[in-house]
Amino acid sequence: MVVIVMGVTGAGKTTVGKLLAAQQGWEFLDADSFHSPENVEKMRRGIALDDADRGPWLNAMRDAINRWIAEARNVVLACSALKRIYRLELAVSGDVKFVYLKGSYELISKRLHSRHGHFATEQILANQFATLEEPEDVATIDVDRSPEEIVTEIREKLALGC
Repeated sequence: MVVIVMGVTGAGKTTVGKLLAAQQGWEFLDADSFHSPENVEKMRRGIALDDADRGPWLNAMRDAINRWIAEARNVVLACSALKRIYRLELAVSGDVKFVYLKGSYELISKRLHSRHGHFATEQILANQFATLEEPEDVATIDVDRSPEEIVTEIREKLALGC
């Protein structure tokens, strides 16, 4: 199974994804590692990526997801997956499950300001909220709780065992 933990920057995808993977004994990967150096530099400078920038990134993740499923690997992938079309690209089979970490702009902006060493900026956050097409038929989790509480809810909603 591949669980994609999605949401805007600062929603807690990496923190929650790592904790979920650890509790399940699964692998964890971050979608940021699939970006080209050029994309990372753009984001570092506060330049929003466009769909042309995201195309190779989505293709690389889709290829990896297909490989993980073929190899029967269980993986948690932290990925923004902001648009419906991106999620369709990544949903290669019923073995891919999405978890949407949902929070208000104010809460996530506050979190973002407390982070150090990450390339995302306030401009990136504003762009991501503007780009976000909220999913309707996935596990949606409110992020105004502790990572442990969030992971417990994910495990319950996806019937992963607790």
